[in-house]
Amino acid sequence: MSSKRPKKELVGPWRSLHLVIWLLGLYILGSNNWWWPGILILMAISAIYEGLLQRFLPNAYEEQATVEAVKTESIPSQPAQDIAPPTPPEHHIDLLPQVCPSCNGPIRGHEVKWTGPQSANCPYCGTNLPMNKA
Repeated sequence: MSSKRPKKELVGPWRSLHLVIWLLGLYILGSNNWWWPGILILMAISAIYEGLLQRFLPNAYEEQATVEAVKTESIPSQPAQDIAPPTPPEHHIDLLPQVCPSCNGPIRGHEVKWTGPQSANCPYCGTNLPMNKA
């Protein structure tokens, strides 16, 4: 677990205003050739703007999920192929053949496409599978 707080970013018109401050500041610095120490002053103005927003308008920020948090939330506890969807009780898995008569592919109840309670298609070639007699 990481003890880092989620990153917060400006949203809505506050973000646009921040961009305007930077663009206007860079224009003024470039047109008057005041690059040094002008860039430091522009950075200070930007930091003061963000500090005032955090202090007086905390809803101007939106928390961004960290990459670690997204990774841990999206990783399933088991691989997807190991998790079989529940088969409805009306499907008779025990009547399925072991292999497809057309392509000789292995037949598993959770992989076939059920077309009825006692009929299914092969997941590999799509052939309708003959059901074994019970």
